[in-house]
Amino acid sequence: MRAVVMEEFGGPEVLRIRQVDDPVPGPGQVLVAVAYASITFVETQVRSGAGPFGRPALPRIPGNGVGGRIVAVGADVDPALTGTVVVTTTGGEGGYAELALARARDAVPVPPGVELKDAVALLADGRTALLLYRQAEIKPSQRVLVEAAGGGVGSLLVQLAAAADAHVIGAARGVGKAGLVTSLGAAAYVDYSRPDWLDRVAEATGGAGLDLVFDGVGGRIGTEAVGALREGGRVSTYGMASGADTELDQDELRARSIGVIGLTTAPDPAQTRALIVDALNLAADGKLRPVIGQTLPLEAAAAAHRAIESRTTTGKTLLVPAGHVRG
Repeated sequence: MRAVVMEEFGGPEVLRIRQVDDPVPGPGQVLVAVAYASITFVETQVRSGAGPFGRPALPRIPGNGVGGRIVAVGADVDPALTGTVVVTTTGGEGGYAELALARARDAVPVPPGVELKDAVALLADGRTALLLYRQAEIKPSQRVLVEAAGGGVGSLLVQLAAAADAHVIGAARGVGKAGLVTSLGAAAYVDYSRPDWLDRVAEATGGAGLDLVFDGVGGRIGTEAVGALREGGRVSTYGMASGADTELDQDELRARSIGVIGLTTAPDPAQTRALIVDALNLAADGKLRPVIGQTLPLEAAAAAHRAIESRTTTGKTLLVPAGHVRG
């Protein structure tokens, strides 16, 4: 099969197409003919050698989320699963390929009414957004800032917060994402590449300050957003797309009674599966719509990583291996 193989750490150019042996499912595994492979920002960090979990062994095929049809099963797996269209995690690698292995227990059937590409876009981002949203316990009329509102997780958080009748302010880089973000339910859009972006946030809140910040950017943007919280407000920290953590002054947080919501413990496999199922069901009910900015062939994996790192993408970026039926 054809796969994207990473043999060294470095820039996007280290992602190269190779012909490799087809994987064979072992006990408890399924083999998926990949129609769509998800790309996450964390995967760009892993490729560069600066990932949050250290440097994995090389060579490796990147990719932790795929969607497609099960074409073979291993021992102890119900053979009736063959032919089922699913989305699944791959255990951290192997997704940028025509065929991918996954644990049978991780494979989630795609419900009727949900396109496979949308299901793949929701696999990682949907479960993350839903978990963050539930942790935040948003109340109607609360003033909520969503950073990176045009991205995969951010665009979903905008929709979830708006559905909870919050006053949502979407923030992203550049003016080009304004129309998208407001179409998802945001009451206002702010371009945080502008030096006066906090003034625009203040205008959007009527000077009352923010009740909640979803901080997936970190760095200067995250720190400044926390400064825009009202006394007693809260910040949900879940990412560092800027490459740096949000600096939180603990004394200032205590003085202003700012609460910090963090992903201190990762969901267990059963909880993760339940979140994915819930996200897919929301999509089936028309209550959650992933934004897919671009789909690219497997050969364009390097270009996809480059675009994500340069912040020029909108929504989710998916790879589409040639030679397998998409649906």
